[in-house]
Amino acid sequence: MGRGRILAKRCFDLCLLVLTSWIWLPLLLLVALGARLSMGPPVIFAQKRCGLGGKIFKLYKLRTMSDARDEQGNLLPDHSRVTPLAKLLRASSLDELPGFFNVLRGDMSLVGPRPLLPEYLPLYTVEQFRRHEVKPGVTGWAQVNGRNLLSWERKFEYDIWYVDHWSISLDLRILWATLVKVLRAEGISQDGQVTAEKFRGDAQ
Repeated sequence: MGRGRILAKRCFDLCLLVLTSWIWLPLLLLVALGARLSMGPPVIFAQKRCGLGGKIFKLYKLRTMSDARDEQGNLLPDHSRVTPLAKLLRASSLDELPGFFNVLRGDMSLVGPRPLLPEYLPLYTVEQFRRHEVKPGVTGWAQVNGRNLLSWERKFEYDIWYVDHWSISLDLRILWATLVKVLRAEGISQDGQVTAEKFRGDAQ
């Protein structure tokens, strides 16, 4: 992506976030308060993820798992630690709202391949690594075409397609489709998983 297109995408992100801040900022404060009352502190947590060029950054999300433990002090399985409120936050994707601050910081874009864990970097093929040619997004082409119901191979195919076909109009199309998906709570998790199974490279 050329410098002019990168600048256009950045301006688009910032303008849209500022213009809609009267909607998402109060909503973030409201759900953060709900999470605080439901699960206690901390409300927001940071995870290391891979950004442009594979560079590591801290992704901010609302916490959606409690610290519930068994009698031996061990954390309960993931599905047992997801509270009813947390399930609602995930189904509505409201747990992703803090990611808007990553967009403001320049770590992410509103639309792009979803940022994945650093442990996956050595597992990518050369073609799969091309997903890092653009900034990761709060939502993306794979998210509106199946989200966590897709296989990893299919997700990466959608990511690379987005890299090769990016445009402002495509971003607008994806943002609109994301809103529809969120309202319908589609593709949140895979069978037997809280979200999606881990990527294991060619060995999966």
